[in-house]
Amino acid sequence: MIEKKIFNDTATAFRLKSDLELNRALLLFNVMGIPSLIKPGILLTKFSLKAKLPIQPLIKNTIFDQFCAGTSKDDCKPVIKEMHEVNLSSILDYSVEGKKTEEEFDSAFRVKKDLIKFAKEETEIPFAIFKPTALGSFEIWHKLSSHVNLDDKEKEEWEKTKARVEGLCEEAHKQGVRLYADAEESWMQDAADDLMEEMMEKYNTEKALIFNTFQCYRWDRLDYLKELHTKAKEKGFKIGAKIVRGAYMEKENKRAKKYGKKSPICESKKATDLHFNNVLAYCLDNIDDIAVFIGTHNEMSNYLAVQIMEDQGIAKDDPRVWFSQLYGMSDQISYNLASKDYNTAKLVPFGPVKDVVPYLLRRAEENSSVEGQTNRELNLLRREKQRRKVAPEAS
Repeated sequence: MIEKKIFNDTATAFRLKSDLELNRALLLFNVMGIPSLIKPGILLTKFSLKAKLPIQPLIKNTIFDQFCAGTSKDDCKPVIKEMHEVNLSSILDYSVEGKKTEEEFDSAFRVKKDLIKFAKEETEIPFAIFKPTALGSFEIWHKLSSHVNLDDKEKEEWEKTKARVEGLCEEAHKQGVRLYADAEESWMQDAADDLMEEMMEKYNTEKALIFNTFQCYRWDRLDYLKELHTKAKEKGFKIGAKIVRGAYMEKENKRAKKYGKKSPICESKKATDLHFNNVLAYCLDNIDDIAVFIGTHNEMSNYLAVQIMEDQGIAKDDPRVWFSQLYGMSDQISYNLASKDYNTAKLVPFGPVKDVVPYLLRRAEENSSVEGQTNRELNLLRREKQRRKVAPEAS
């Protein structure tokens, strides 16, 4: 059993960071720890890019290098190799968001398909990933989720979107590569859930290759998972479940209030944590039917997963269980789990600097709003800096 103090092991957590990189991380998390600076900073960044001011080098050398590994997949290879040397895998994410045209969706499809093939070739990459709205407009997903009748043009658009998703799933099945779909806002998610359920039924007959994401800050996800489990047993397919807490809480609550609806989000942080842990336990208790990808920066949930695995006799390297955190965050979890031989991967974003700015700004905003997250990062970074001062030869 992992001792709880293991996540305080900063020497292991930051073993790949140079002193310069450590200081940069300290600076960034200090800034993100001041919420009053974040919104003005986001507005200023957007304005500067729109005005074509020369700020891309500044972005590249600060927040980009903290949360992204490069501008292309080949650019990421040194980082991927370096992490794999300490038993930490990578999941490449082409983090370009907000595209709207069919040409852009086709381009994203080609990139994602290429990344599936890349994952097949590189042993360091256990999963491929796609975002549903990278393959079709948010509006079309929303309309399908709202059960709105589509006109002929919209039906054609949906068929193209669906074909892109199935094309990726088919390629993943062909290559034997695990593929997961990210979850997004609740008002587009029903259509994504339905389609990913269809893909799991088609391609997960022997083992879970296709995964859907369950945002556990939604109070209905455990019930949904149980219903899906019943269907899977009846129809003879395996479930791939990526479980996360969620990333759109403020937007979800604001929209629910605007339309006078009950919020889909749990009533409190405590309720969210309990719900996530219940979903986690359900997956591990049904490991023969459900492969689980545990995407969380919460230390207690990671401890819980390790404890359940031990209680259930699930091997550390069981291919049906993966732990994951974002590149540039929660290194105390990722590197320490990997050092103990648990299947662990960093989600590694990449893409042209200007195109990944929406992702980076969302990352900064989320860090500033997640209670305790930034302070925890700062405390660990400061502790490691002090450790290096006391024992520089051990760095």
